[in-house]
Amino acid sequence: MKILVCIAKTPDTTSKISFTDGDTRFNEQGVQFIVNPYDEWYALVRGLELKEQLGGNLTVITVGAADCEPIIRKALAIGADDAVRVNSNIEDSLVVAHQIAAYAKGKDFDMILTGKETIDHNGSSVGGMIAELLDLPYIALATKLDMEGSTALMVREVKGGDEVVEVSGPFVLSAAKGMAEQRIPNMRGIMAARTKPLELIEAVPVNSMTKVLNFTLPPAKASCKYVDPENAAELIRLLSEEAKAL
Repeated sequence: MKILVCIAKTPDTTSKISFTDGDTRFNEQGVQFIVNPYDEWYALVRGLELKEQLGGNLTVITVGAADCEPIIRKALAIGADDAVRVNSNIEDSLVVAHQIAAYAKGKDFDMILTGKETIDHNGSSVGGMIAELLDLPYIALATKLDMEGSTALMVREVKGGDEVVEVSGPFVLSAAKGMAEQRIPNMRGIMAARTKPLELIEAVPVNSMTKVLNFTLPPAKASCKYVDPENAAELIRLLSEEAKAL
């Protein structure tokens, strides 16, 4: 079983967000970066469980500069066998998908797993693009993945119930909540990660098709209004007038 898991570097959810260069670039100053939780908790961990069950090799791949290497080492500490970093400045989802597809092409991976989206851009687009570029089936937002021989059995949440999908042969999947439980790297894994292979490859030429015009922070939260529990009339007025206006 050969598994490729795509991981991304994202800001910690507690980070204070700001922008520079006329609100056209994310300000990384003082920001703590982590492995994108959907990639780590769901895609990576489920891939590791399948590798442990069926044998084989699990590779993690990320697209980015040298500052991505700490998150790669964490993935190795959790249990990945080896890693690849594509040396590229991330411009948009299509550029990322092209880099991953170019690496994966011809390497006979049985499955390529991603998280359902990154927590910074929430685009949920890279997995589908990789599948299209490699001409592979794509299963989005899967909550369960099992193997029966050479057939993958997947479950997706759809409106009104669950959808069961079967795929024979290689595929691309984006993993959602329910796929697996978070793993914490232990000391043995952390020490082993230092010597596991991390391959650096140069990016293939790809033209970005998008341009960031500017970023805008959401409006600040309004202050709370407190209503005396005996004053039902005032509560009704606020709900009907002010809350409705929001």
